[in-house]
Amino acid sequence: MPDQSVSNLDPAELQPRIDRAVELLTGGGIVVIPTETVYGAAGLLNIESARRRLDVIRGEGSQRPFTIHIARTQDAEPYVGKASALARRLMRKLWPGPVGLLINVPAGQREKVCQSLSIPPADLFEEHGITLRCPDHRVATSILAKVSGPVALTRPASADPSSVLSELAGSVDLLVDAGPPRFARPSTLVRVDENSWSIVRTGVYDQRIIERMVRTTILFVCSGNTCRSPMAAAIARKLLADRLGAHEMELESKGITVTSAGSFAFPGARATEHAVEAVKAMGGDLSGHRSRTLSVELIHQADFVYVMSRGHYRAVTGLVPSAAEKVEMLDPDGDIEDPIGGEAELYSALARKMRVLIEARFSKRVYAEVHP
Repeated sequence: MPDQSVSNLDPAELQPRIDRAVELLTGGGIVVIPTETVYGAAGLLNIESARRRLDVIRGEGSQRPFTIHIARTQDAEPYVGKASALARRLMRKLWPGPVGLLINVPAGQREKVCQSLSIPPADLFEEHGITLRCPDHRVATSILAKVSGPVALTRPASADPSSVLSELAGSVDLLVDAGPPRFARPSTLVRVDENSWSIVRTGVYDQRIIERMVRTTILFVCSGNTCRSPMAAAIARKLLADRLGAHEMELESKGITVTSAGSFAFPGARATEHAVEAVKAMGGDLSGHRSRTLSVELIHQADFVYVMSRGHYRAVTGLVPSAAEKVEMLDPDGDIEDPIGGEAELYSALARKMRVLIEARFSKRVYAEVHP
């Protein structure tokens, strides 16, 4: 029988269970660990005895490869090599979370992985791909982060810890009970090709949810959201549309959102007249713009955040400290001064400068994600 499990443990009580799970897995044992969707029997695939035990647990009739579970997005690289831009975006947007990604892997990389781990290809790769999962569960992450090697989970019939323990009695060495899973549905499985993705199995997330989550969102931030940031957003939309050979109105349908906000904005204000005219001369449109205030939600939704000054940088990171890695000054050489109250030529000169700055910024990062 496995070690006695205890549910609803606080972190201090749970840590010894996590340490014991790591010890058992490293030694070739089988441990039932929680994820946000189910409890799964876990083992290291590069240990033959553990692999055989997992085969028995999942049933002799199963012909599918195992799903590898990882603690962090970067842990996918040893399996997939250099992933496509789309695959990297899906990993970043959907992980950690209740989504497995079936990612295409070149033949050379597949052979390299199997040889280095001494694992039969059929246990890792399905057709040309491998399924990876990065669960959003602190216990699973804590265990996976401390185990060196390919950890596979095979799902028991029940997500209830007590039922799982009864079902797998004698087949596993430990069950780490962290209470019921957060979701009552299985994870979603998404196949990722070079330039497209499709749902293989609908679970917690459906097509609509994933489409919303994987959008590329670009946020420009200034103070009042009537001059600098809306001008930058309008210019950016025009640049992206031209690059994709599309109309600006089609960007949303292509999964691209370009928006703006102000750290001290009064909601609902129109862009200044000079800003509208300066952007119009470049083929952009600000006639329908209405200002809005910077918020935590807007920052979380954004993949790229470009700010006009160091003060705006502090405003963004003050609301969401973890956003620091995706926030950049639009002008790397310093602040972009507010043109409010200036003449039309000042706005025109600013628009021209912004176009150059945005083109430079997008060439480094954004264009790689939104290529046609």
